[in-house]
Amino acid sequence: MTDLLWLWILLGVVVVVGGGAALLVPRSRRRRLDEQVDRRDEGTTTVAPAPGRPAPEAAAAEPEVAEPAAPALETPEPVAGRLVRLRDRLARSGSPLGARLLSVLSRDHLTEDDWEELEETLLLADIGAGPAEELLEALRTRVRVLGVRDPKTVRDLLREELLKVVDPALDREVATTGPVGEDGTRLPAVVLVVGVNGTGKTTTVGKLARVLVAEDRSVVLGAADTFRAAAADQLQTWGARVGVETVRSDRDGADPAAVAFDAVRRGKTEGTDVVLVDTAGRLQNKAGLMDELGKITRVITREAPLAEVLLVLDATTGQNGLNQARVFGEVAGVTGIVLTKLDGTARGGIVVAVQRELGVPVKLVGLGEGPDDLAPFDPEEFVDGLLG
Repeated sequence: MTDLLWLWILLGVVVVVGGGAALLVPRSRRRRLDEQVDRRDEGTTTVAPAPGRPAPEAAAAEPEVAEPAAPALETPEPVAGRLVRLRDRLARSGSPLGARLLSVLSRDHLTEDDWEELEETLLLADIGAGPAEELLEALRTRVRVLGVRDPKTVRDLLREELLKVVDPALDREVATTGPVGEDGTRLPAVVLVVGVNGTGKTTTVGKLARVLVAEDRSVVLGAADTFRAAAADQLQTWGARVGVETVRSDRDGADPAAVAFDAVRRGKTEGTDVVLVDTAGRLQNKAGLMDELGKITRVITREAPLAEVLLVLDATTGQNGLNQARVFGEVAGVTGIVLTKLDGTARGGIVVAVQRELGVPVKLVGLGEGPDDLAPFDPEEFVDGLLG
């Protein structure tokens, strides 16, 4: 009886131990599977190599996303070489001034109808009523007194009178040397660029930076046009091409006055020659936006005085450009004009009209779409281009 009892006890132990072992194996396997899944989710799954086989290659790393390559540094074209192109491009622009004026003035007998035709031609070229009358009176006197009719002499007379109304005596130099501060150090020359939408203002700032770099001036750009999403990117690209730093906001709609202030402060700290500040395009009839432009001006001058306020005008807008010029002159204190698209307009007389309206000179002109198609305005080259 005792032997039988011990036999039953032994069989029970064997069953319990064997069953427990059988239950433990699947749990350990499930634990290892769970751990393997977790590691797979984390991208760190590893597989143990089988005996006699080489270890499998590690899981391929995620491909790295390459940062956009910075634009290769460019060497801007020398400024002096651009003046030659002004005459050539104006001659190809189809200006009515040259051919029509010379054609009428070369006639044997100039009647009142001829003089009216000349006046109409000048007005169509947007030269303005005042300058047109002034020019015609001078021509009437000289033609009558001299009694000339040969084309060369007539052209010379017309050239002289056109040059007078364009006014070669105006100072057309863009200020690139700042004043000396109270501590004796040279402050940067701060150039504020203003204008309405669509005149090519941001592009003009980028091209002007190239002009300054070509003249060995150090430049900082201020992207104070914070309302147009692509404006800061566009300006930064222009600057990067010639190794110029751009100060910009990290978010759209930031305070443009704060960006302009930071740009001027950066230029002041780094001893930069010129700080170019781009502003948002503004419609001349939006009083609130114009007030904001006044705020930018006030904030900038806390760090350094303004050396220039350049108004960018589209030469193809004609007399409408005068309305823009008038309002900006009152609000921003414009010191110079930049005329874009001058090579593609038959209204070159806008140069004379806008100078008379504001009493400030045209300092720069846009000659085309190329990066170095911004040139200092030269009155003689301009008149020669109009006359073909």
